[in-house]
Formats: sequence, C-alpha cells, structure tokens
Amino acid sequence: MAGPSKKQVTLRTLFTALLALALAVSLGVLGFKLWDYRQGDEDYGEAEVMAGIPDLGDLPQPTLRPQPTAAPTAEADPDSTAPAQPEPTPQPTPDPYAQALQSMDFAALQEVNEDVLGWILVPGTRISYPLLQGEDNSYYLDHTWKGSRNSVGSIFMECQCSRDFSDFNTIIYGHRVSNQSMFGQLHAYADQDFADLHPSFYITDAAGTRRYDIFAAYEAPVDSAVYRLGVSSDKGKETVINLALESSVIATPIQPTSANQIVTLSTCTGNGHANRWVVLGVLAAIE
Repeated sequence: MAGPSKKQVTLRTLFTALLALALAVSLGVLGFKLWDYRQGDEDYGEAEVMAGIPDLGDLPQPTLRPQPTAAPTAEADPDSTAPAQPEPTPQPTPDPYAQALQSMDFAALQEVNEDVLGWILVPGTRISYPLLQGEDNSYYLDHTWKGSRNSVGSIFMECQCSRDFSDFNTIIYGHRVSNQSMFGQLHAYADQDFADLHPSFYITDAAGTRRYDIFAAYEAPVDSAVYRLGVSSDKGKETVINLALESSVIATPIQPTSANQIVTLSTCTGNGHANRWVVLGVLAAIE
C-alpha cells in the first residue's frame, strides 16, 4: 500500500506549523492580558494603601431606607387639660459606610495624579477604585490612575460633567474586564437578587461621602437619553428618569423626581459598541 505523497506530507507539515503558530500567538496574547491585569491590580492596590481605605469587611450590607417623614401629631383628649404630645420621631441610624469612608485621604493620590476626584465603592463587590476625570474620554480608557498604559484603564467621570457632582446626571465610565475588576461586576445588576443585596454605591471626595441608591439597570443605546449632557429642564429630567424606570430589568422602591441628582455607571455589554450597560443611582440623604 502506497504511503502519503510528498505533497500530502508538505501540506500536513504546513498545517501543523500553522496550528503551532496560532497556539503560540494565543498563549502570548493570554499571557500579556494576564500580565496587564496583574499590573492593574498592583496599581489599584497601591491606591487603596495610599488613600487609607478602611477595612469594610465587617460592615453590614447597606439597606434601602425610605426618607423620614414628619411624625403624626397625637389627637388631643377632649376631657384632658394637658396639651397633646407629638409622637417621638425615630432617630436615624448613621450610615456605617459613610462614617468609615469619611476618613479617607486623597491628597497622596492627587500628588501622583491631579485628575483624581475621589473614590467610588460598591459594598460587597470588587468595585472600589479611585475616580478620575480627564480632559477627554479617551485617555483613561487605557491608562490607570497612575498614568501607566494598561488595558484595564480607570474608572472616570465624563469629561464634560461637573467635578462637584452638581449636574442632574453625572456619568461615570469603566471597562467590563473579564477578571471582574473595574466595572466587570456591574452586569451582575441584571439579577434581582444581586441588586437586592447591593442596593447602593458610595462616592467620596474632599467634600465628603455621597450615597446613591440604585433604581435602574438596563442595556441602553449609546444615543439614549441617559447619555444626554446638560439636561436642565424638568421635562428633560423626567424623560431620563422615566425611560430608566421603564427599561430597567430590576425593580426597586426608589422613584426619583426631577428635583433629584443621579449618577449613571456605564460599561460595555460585550456585544459590540452600539449599546452599553448602565446602572443608575439617585443621591440619598445620609446621616
């Protein structure tokens, strides 16, 4: 029986060589990505130490709390001459995360990079990072807070938003990284149970700590109203809020109004560039 021809041997050798090359390239890309992730983790681990982020492991998960309302006044007894006494107003419970985060020091981070605004935290997740704002929305897509070139990028505020969070809607961007760093866990808000267990996020800066209670999570086109900047009219604000509530894949008791300020956390979907995954929170009163 005749063996393989010279041509068949050549083709087989070429095919084997191509497979080996493809494997080598894949391993090289994977190795570079893992190295990139490790370097990113080191940069952000250093930021935690420099900012003095406290140990939050023993704190309970935040719970959504309705804003206190005026206590009802007790009805007077017509047969009594004593004045009616109002019911005592329940004392608010201090927010443990706001208390813990208020001692953070951003001066050391800002000495390294003046673009650092503060810190963003989603309790119970890996989302705990410096928050930056650059001159454009491109630089921090592939640079860490230290200015190191890295595919994980940074968590950064839309360059046209006010640094003091005075806008109606402040937009914050971050990559959906496959190792669950940066905004990689933001997609977990597609699950109602996860949303119930992680109902709020915190932003701390030199002015103090703000808590935002999450009221919507959904996939939004890049030209959606949620990305519209400079919204100032009540009608425009209501359009953003109502669209978010109608589009949301989770249900919460939070119903923002045009009088509130909101923050939109935005990341990619992994399915092209036409849509983004957004999680919206409304500024809450904290003690």
